[in-house]
Amino acid sequence: MTVPAAGPAAGSRAPDFQTQNQYGEPVRLSDYAGRRDVVLVFYPYAFSQVCTSELTALRDRPDLLEAAEFLAISCDPMFTLRAYDDAHHLGFSLLSDFWPHGAVATAYGAFDPDRGCARRATFVVDRTGTIRWSVLNPMPEARNPADYAAALAELGADLR
Repeated sequence: MTVPAAGPAAGSRAPDFQTQNQYGEPVRLSDYAGRRDVVLVFYPYAFSQVCTSELTALRDRPDLLEAAEFLAISCDPMFTLRAYDDAHHLGFSLLSDFWPHGAVATAYGAFDPDRGCARRATFVVDRTGTIRWSVLNPMPEARNPADYAAALAELGADLR
């Protein structure tokens, strides 16, 4: 059963952050302000079955990847994320929330302190930096890309 994520609510300002992608390049959420809608996809573990099925499903939806900037965030180290992307050719940024461990996920209410990983949470952030939609799925339950499409269509994305 999916529910709105426990972090910042729709209509609130998205917490800004800076971390690095799978290539060690800095990525800051606020750099997309005024330019692009962003989908933050928190996921528990690189190379796990459900996470891989979710992220490859996104990879296989170029209409979604053209409609917004997808930033997939886990607490895995940058080198693990690079190997993961090399193995699956995902085509979008994988952000490391490794150190300080889980800081970005915590800011979004998406950190699971018992497991030491991100929960399966998603936030759609519009060009003004406002959270417009969020969802939290149970650990074993994959998210549906059609839900992303519906949320992005609400922002005016043409997903034909």
